[in-house]
Amino acid sequence: MDLSYILNELGEDREEYFRAVAPPIMQTSNFAFKKVDDLRKSFENEYATWLYSRGLNPTVEILRKKLAALDGAEDCLVFNSGAAAIFAAVLANVKSGDHIVSVSNPYTWAKRMFEVILPRFNVTVTYVDGKQANNFAKAIQSNTTVIYLETPNSWFLDLQDLAAIAAIAKKHSIITICDNSYCTPVYQKPIALGIDLVLQSATKYISGHSDTVAGVLCGARPMIERIFNSEYMNIGSGIQPFNAWLLIRGLRTLPVRLDRITRTTEKVVAFLKSHPRVEKVLFPLDPSFPQYELAKKQMGGACGLVTFHLKTNSGKTIEAFCESLKHILMAVSWGGHESLILPKCAGMSCEAFDAGNPDHRSLRLYIGLEEPDYLLADLSGALDAISSLS
Repeated sequence: MDLSYILNELGEDREEYFRAVAPPIMQTSNFAFKKVDDLRKSFENEYATWLYSRGLNPTVEILRKKLAALDGAEDCLVFNSGAAAIFAAVLANVKSGDHIVSVSNPYTWAKRMFEVILPRFNVTVTYVDGKQANNFAKAIQSNTTVIYLETPNSWFLDLQDLAAIAAIAKKHSIITICDNSYCTPVYQKPIALGIDLVLQSATKYISGHSDTVAGVLCGARPMIERIFNSEYMNIGSGIQPFNAWLLIRGLRTLPVRLDRITRTTEKVVAFLKSHPRVEKVLFPLDPSFPQYELAKKQMGGACGLVTFHLKTNSGKTIEAFCESLKHILMAVSWGGHESLILPKCAGMSCEAFDAGNPDHRSLRLYIGLEEPDYLLADLSGALDAISSLS
């Protein structure tokens, strides 16, 4: 299906809403019926009609169709956060006594679910180094029901070979779930590589404006319908119509934003690699990246998330660098219009900082929509500000 058609036309029956170019926001909680039998049918199958906006809503429906098509999936659910999409996808596929194999160091709220919530229900998790597909095969137990992936990882950008891991999982009838937030469906299509469920934080590139929090879950229609009728409806984590409308707006410019961000990122990566205060730069589509060949094989692009390590003996130097930036904001998340910096040391106490550990000296940089020279000047100025510091 053509990308331009998906973003601009799919699901948009303009004759039904006064030929408006932009779809209206169906800001209603409820839908009325004229016949009791029609209401009865809605109770019997809420997945097939409008009944109550906790479930389905016309504005959300437009978004669902577009996002499913982008992922090459049969169906899609949109949640009020990426964490909610993770929770529903995993919870739908485990029961007491089951086992999960997860890539090591997953997203914070996935890890919290694995280590705090699921153990209450006797569900166990084994973490593996995902850079080798065979590590997943070795970790599979007789009660393994889910393999959880995140490629690239949002901090150190480790990749997993999706096709190889999907093949392993299918041999054992194990459900595969992949967080595709880093690449978006424009640059990576896990379902085409054999993954069962694909999720992403729509807060990031899908929105693109840093004004909406949302999560996406795509997969085969029977699986999505089963999740809708259980986890989605019970938890009440569906997106609201206004936020769905904001995401439809964001989708209009997704390809052009990704293209600009990608071109600027290439310049920023080259600058960082050449600077004497930068020890290492991690970026999947840079030839120096350890998994560069795999990145080229399964990714069509790498957007704007880069991790680099400063050369320093002190956490205070990292703090000084971040606080010297005049335009790049210090904040979590990524994918919006604004460039962001996030130092790893902010997530630990000053006493725990170990300069000998390169991970502690890492910073995650997101490149937004600003002019390249604007960002390079900001980075250069902040690096100059720490030139006399150890």
